[in-house]
Amino acid sequence: MDIQLKKGILDVCVLHAIAGGESYGYKIISDLQGIIEISESTLYPILKRLEAGGFLTTRTAEHNGRLRRYYKITNLGLKKLVSGRNDLLEIGVIYKKLFGGRI
Repeated sequence: MDIQLKKGILDVCVLHAIAGGESYGYKIISDLQGIIEISESTLYPILKRLEAGGFLTTRTAEHNGRLRRYYKITNLGLKKLVSGRNDLLEIGVIYKKLFGGRI
C-alpha cells in the first residue's frame, strides 16, 4: 500500500479510537485489533505527530506504580477525523465503481 495513503488511514483509525474518550497506547492498539494491525513502534510516532499537529492533547498519570500517558482528541482532531472519514468513504465509492465490490 502506498505509504502516504496508509499513513492517512492509520491517522483516522487512531483518532477514531480516541474519539470515544481519553485513551492510552495499549488500549488504542487493543481497540483497533481486528480493524487494522498496528504495532507500538508504529503507534507512538503517529501519536507524537498528531499531538504536534494539535489533533491530540496528552496528560501523564500514575497507574499501578508506573507513569502512563493518556491521549485526548481536540476539536481540531475531531475535524480531521470527520475529513478522514469522508475521504475513506470516497475511496470506498471509487473501489466499488472500479471493482464492483470484488477484490
